[in-house]
Amino acid sequence: MGKEGAVGRAHASGRCRLSKIGATRRPPPARVRVAVRLRPFVDGTAGASDPPCVRGMDSCSLEIANWRNHQETLKYQFDAFYGERSTQQDIYAGSVQPILRHLLEGQNASVLAYGPTGAGKTHTMLGSPEQPGVIPRALMDLLQLTREEGAEGRPWALSVTMSYLEIYQEKVLDLLDPASGDLVIREDCRGTILIPGLTQKPITSFADFERHFLPASRNRTVGATRLNQRSSRSHAVLLVKVDQRERLAPFRQREGKLYLIDLAGSEDNRRTGNKGLRLKESGAINTSLFVLGKVVDALNQGLPRVPYRDSKLTRLLQDSLGGSAHSILIANIAPERRFYLDTVSALNFAARSKEVINRPFTNESLQPYVLGPVKLSQKELLGPPEAKRARGPEEEEIGSPEPMAAPASASQKLSPLQKLSSMDPAMLERLLSLDRLLASQGSQGAPLLSTPKRERMVLMKTVEEKDLEIERLKTKQKELEAKMLAQKAEEKENHCPTMLRPLSHRTVTGAKPLKKAVVMPLQLIQEQAASPNAEIHILKNKGRKRKLESLDALEPEEKAEDCWELQISPELLAHGRQKILDLLNEGSARDLRSLQRIGPKKAQLIVGWRELHGPFSQVEDLERVEGITGKQMESFLKANILGLAAGQRCGPS
Repeated sequence: MGKEGAVGRAHASGRCRLSKIGATRRPPPARVRVAVRLRPFVDGTAGASDPPCVRGMDSCSLEIANWRNHQETLKYQFDAFYGERSTQQDIYAGSVQPILRHLLEGQNASVLAYGPTGAGKTHTMLGSPEQPGVIPRALMDLLQLTREEGAEGRPWALSVTMSYLEIYQEKVLDLLDPASGDLVIREDCRGTILIPGLTQKPITSFADFERHFLPASRNRTVGATRLNQRSSRSHAVLLVKVDQRERLAPFRQREGKLYLIDLAGSEDNRRTGNKGLRLKESGAINTSLFVLGKVVDALNQGLPRVPYRDSKLTRLLQDSLGGSAHSILIANIAPERRFYLDTVSALNFAARSKEVINRPFTNESLQPYVLGPVKLSQKELLGPPEAKRARGPEEEEIGSPEPMAAPASASQKLSPLQKLSSMDPAMLERLLSLDRLLASQGSQGAPLLSTPKRERMVLMKTVEEKDLEIERLKTKQKELEAKMLAQKAEEKENHCPTMLRPLSHRTVTGAKPLKKAVVMPLQLIQEQAASPNAEIHILKNKGRKRKLESLDALEPEEKAEDCWELQISPELLAHGRQKILDLLNEGSARDLRSLQRIGPKKAQLIVGWRELHGPFSQVEDLERVEGITGKQMESFLKANILGLAAGQRCGPS
C-alpha cells in the first residue's frame, strides 16, 4: 500500500483550482525557490524522546544547534519552512501549485525533493492514500487545467504525455518499459536535454495516469537498510509534457515540461551498514549528489565550466539548475539528533541552491506545414504541349515568336540551380509549396529541390518556355487593346466629326447667347400636365449633352451647348421671396439655419438685428445685417427660392 496507495486516491476537497494563464510575455530571470520541510519524530525509533535539534522560528526561517558551540544556534532563512504539523496540502498549495501555470505559457518547471535517507522525500512526492503527495496533486490539477484551456472554442488545443525513468548506478532506465535497457542523454541544437527512445504515454485523465504510473512505480529499485526499510536506491524522474497547438493562424506550437524528481538520499555507510550491492548503490548515489553540489557551487561562483556532464543526474537536471525552468527545491530534514550532520549538510546545500538563477523562456514555434499553397493558373501548371492545346483557336492563328526572341528579363528569372542559402525566405517558401503541389499532381510533376542534374536542366527549360508563353500572351493582349482603341476612335469620328476637328480649324466667332430654361415647382408641373393642351419643358442631363424634350413632341431637340442660365418665373420668385421673408421675421435661429448659406453665426446675427430694428420689410434688407454682403445676398436668393417654393428644406452649407 505504501507508495502505490499514495497515488490511488486523492481527496477532491484538498485540491485547489488553478488560476488562469496570464498574458504571454518573456519573464525576468527567476531564482530557484527553496522550501524546507521538517518531518515529525518517527514512533518506535531510537532518540524519539530526545528534544529536536531543529526548531522553526517562523514560516520562512529556522535554527539548528551549532555543533562547534552548543551555546549558539545556526539560523537559516528560506522561501518557506514547514514544521512537523504541516500537511501535504500546505506544501503543495504553498510551493508547488503556483508554478504549474507556467506550463500553459510554454515554459518548463521542476520540483526536486532533496534530503538524507529516511527524511521523508518519497512521502512528500507520493504521499499516502489519506494524504496524497506532490505528484498526484500536481497531475490532477494539471489535467483539469488542460481540459479547461483546451476545450472547444478555446484558441489552443492541448495534449499531455508522461514519461517515468530512474537513474540507477549511472544508468538511465525506462520504468514504463524496463526491457529498453540503458538510455543515453542527448542535447539538441537549442540546448534542450532529451532522451531518445524514452517511452511517452498520452494521458487525458487521472485514471490514465494511475494506469501507467502504478505499474511503473513497482519497477523502481528499492532496498532495506538499517535506517530505512524501503530506501530508494535510485533517483526517480517523472516527466510530464504539455503540448499546445493553436487552432487559428499563425498556428503556433508551445511545449512545456514538468519534472517531478524524487532524489535518493545521501547515506553514511557506517550507520546504514551497507555491504556488497547496497554499498555500490550507496557509492553511486553519493557520487551523483556530490556532483550536484559542485554544479550548484559553480553556478553561484560564475565559473566558466559547470560540471553537468560529470553525472547522469546533473546532466538531466541541466534545465532545472541554471537553465530555463521554474525550479522548486524541497529540502527534507529529520528532527532526531542522530541525523544532525545529515541535516546540517542538507540545509547548507539548500542555502546554496537558493542563489542559483534560472532564465525561463517560452518554448514556442510555428508549424512548418501550414504554409499556404501557391495558386497557379491552369497554363502555369501545364507544360508547353498541354498549354498549347489549352489555348483557343484565335491564339493558334496568331502564332508565337521563336524562343530565341525572349526578352532579357526571362533569362534573369530565378533558376532552380540557385543555392537555397542565398534565396529570399518568401521565395523559398513558394518553391517548397510549388514542389508539394506538383507532387500532388502525380508522377508527371518533377520536384524542384534535390533533383538530379538532367531533371533540373529539363525543369529549367520548362520554366523558360512558360515565361515565353506568358510574354506571348501579354503581346497579344496589347495588340487587341490597340485594335479596340482604334475602332472606338473611328466610330467617334464617323458620328461626331465636329468634336474630332482640331481646334486650329475652328472659326472663332463672338460669344453665343446663353440658352435659357424655365424651372418650375413640381406642383405647378402636375397642374399643367393635367390640361390637354399644356406643353411642359423639363431639363434633363445625359452625359455631356443636354436634351430639351417636350412631352408632346416625339423627337428630342439636341443641344450641343454645355452652359445654361436659370430663369425663374415672376410668380415663383415672388412666392419664394415671401416665404423667405416670413422665415426671417418669425423663424428662430434653428429655423434660419435650415436656409442655405446661413450658418449658426449668421443666424444669430439675423435674430439679433431683428430684435434691435424690428421685422424685415423686404428680403433685400438682409444686406443691412453685419457680415452679409451683396454678393452673398445674390447667391442666398438663388439657393433658397427654388427649395422653399417646391416645399424642400435644405441644411446649412
